[in-house]
This record gives sequence, C-alpha cells and structure tokens, in this order.
Amino acid sequence: MEKNIDVLESWLKEQHSEVAFITEPENIAYFTGYHSDPHERVLGLLVFSDHPPFLFTPGLEVEDAKTSGWKHDVYGYSDTEDPFQIIAREIQARVQKPTKIAVEKNHITLDRFEQLSGKFAGTSFIPIEHKIQMIRLVKTEDELKILKEAALLADYAVQVGVDEIAEGKTEAEIVAKIEFEMKKKGVSKMSFDTMVLTGKNGALPHGTPGDTKIKKGDLVLFDLGVVHKGYCSDITRTVAFGEITDEQKKIYDTVLDAQQKAIAKVRAGAPAKELDITARDTIRAAGYGDFFPHRLGHGLGASVHEFPSITETNEMPLSENMVFTIEPGIYVPGVAGVRIEDDIVVTKDGYEILTEFPKELLVIK
Repeated sequence: MEKNIDVLESWLKEQHSEVAFITEPENIAYFTGYHSDPHERVLGLLVFSDHPPFLFTPGLEVEDAKTSGWKHDVYGYSDTEDPFQIIAREIQARVQKPTKIAVEKNHITLDRFEQLSGKFAGTSFIPIEHKIQMIRLVKTEDELKILKEAALLADYAVQVGVDEIAEGKTEAEIVAKIEFEMKKKGVSKMSFDTMVLTGKNGALPHGTPGDTKIKKGDLVLFDLGVVHKGYCSDITRTVAFGEITDEQKKIYDTVLDAQQKAIAKVRAGAPAKELDITARDTIRAAGYGDFFPHRLGHGLGASVHEFPSITETNEMPLSENMVFTIEPGIYVPGVAGVRIEDDIVVTKDGYEILTEFPKELLVIK
C-alpha cells in the first residue's frame, strides 16, 4: 500500500500538482487498508507530492482508522463542523497555496467539489481516476491469492443455490439461503445484490429476484459474488430444472461456445476487443446477435466492476496479472435467458480461470 502511495506521489510531481483528494471508499481502502462506508459523511485520503498523506474521516470513525494499520495521521470532524474547512486547513498547513489539486471527477459530487474549490481561489483541478485505474489494473501475487479464494467462495455459493432448487421455491427464498450460508462461511457481504432469476425473468440481464416460483422446464440463472479480504468475485451460471426445449438448449450451447472461444483468446498483448468480437461473432452466427446487449466483461479486484471494460471497441492490450470477467449472454424474451461468467487472470503463458463451478449444462431432476 505504501508503495502504491509512492506511485501517486511521483505522479503528482510529474503533473506539477501538490495534492490529491481521493474520495471513493474502495480506492481509499486500496491505498490505505482502511475499509469504510461513510454513508452521507465525508471520507477522504489526502496525498501530497512532498508531504506525508493523511486520512480524513467522520469523527466516529477516527479510532477505527487509527487502529486499521494506517501509519499516518488521521483527522476527523463532528456532525456540526464543516468538513471542508478542516480539510482546507490541513492542506494549507502543508501547501499554503496549491496550484493544482487532483480529484476523482467521476466520484466527487458537484456540491462537494464546489465546497472544496471554494476554499482555493485560483487553484486548478485535474482528474486522477485514470492514474488510479492503471495502478489497480495489474494485480500483485498477494492480490491474486485473495481473488482466487474469493472465486472459490463464489463457486460454493452457486452450489448452495443449485442445491436449493425445488418445485415451488421462489427466487427470493433461494437468495436468502445463499446469503445465509455465506454468512456462516464468514463472508461479511456479497459483491452486489445476489441474483437468482428463473423462467422468463432470466431474459432480464439485471433482473430483480422476487416471488416468482421455480417450475419444471425453467432455466435458473445465478449471478453472484463475495467480498473476501477486500476483494471481489463475480460468477454467473445457468442451470436447467427438468427437461428444457431444443431452443433453450441451443441458446445455452451458443453462450458456452462463445465464452470458451473468447477465453481461448486471452493472452498478454492481445487487444481487449478481440475477446468481445470473438464472443459476439459466435453469438451472431447462431442467429442471436440482437440478444447480446452488453459488454463481454469488466475488470475485477477491490471493486466488482473495475477498469477496463472488455468491449468490441477497446484496443487496450491485455497485461499479465490483469483480472477481468468474461460473461457472454443471450436473452430472448419469453424463451430463455442464459449467461455464463468466469473470473480470468492473464498469465505469462495465457490465462487461468479462477472460478471453477462446472459449465456443462446441469439438469436438475
């Protein structure tokens, strides 16, 4: 973590910027080891080109931050204080008149930006998010180990869900069972709201589980992940409950074929778009091109959706130790929805698939 802050400090010097104000909780956790959800309160990491960094937290979190392993100063504020007055005071104690302040333009709200900029007349503001994305892009061996553990926990969660499938059970009941069992495994939270979608709901790529009951002939889609030691997993599997139609089977086989062909293209130096185009061409050739409406995948790490997007227009070359998802899908209203997703790491010689739950069509009798 200290090494990564050193990289930020060097970047600030290159940009002739004296200070960075980082506000996204996941980025703060990445650089400091301190995990927090500040809700409506202000949380920030201040990094300087020529001074030690400090954490700024709500007053009720100061002691937690100090005991989190963070080695530098921590400042807090009460609910009756102006947080930006304190932040400005501490910045000016180190840099009396900063010329440039780097901020996460894609995270800081307009209201908070106006409060911050109002304290620094004549100071310009530059974006820092791309630099942070590039720092987080390539994972360390320690990060990869944790991501593998998170992926195996996601495998287990899918198995819990599959074991719960029965005539008349609702999507919401299966979600509840999955999350209960993961709590028993020590998982504090899921990467995102767990999705269990059955029948016609499976054709909604981001549907919401509810009181729809599972019945014979349904495909059941599981999309879930866990947060483990600050890192996320993300897996999707689709299984059959009883016999399905020939078209449903064709859709499943097409998605699996598209995913396997895209994964086979993973190698250091390959353009990201090659993966998406490979999957998209496979689905298009089978006649379902209009029913694959989303990108092929996304980066994965301390956030469940990280840089980069794996799209047909992204020419960025893949790098060793990048981690991302590959998750083609076909969603035909009234017929079927199928998505198959794995977590992939680029290796020196190709790739490793972190998620291991089987992908051959599983038919629950």
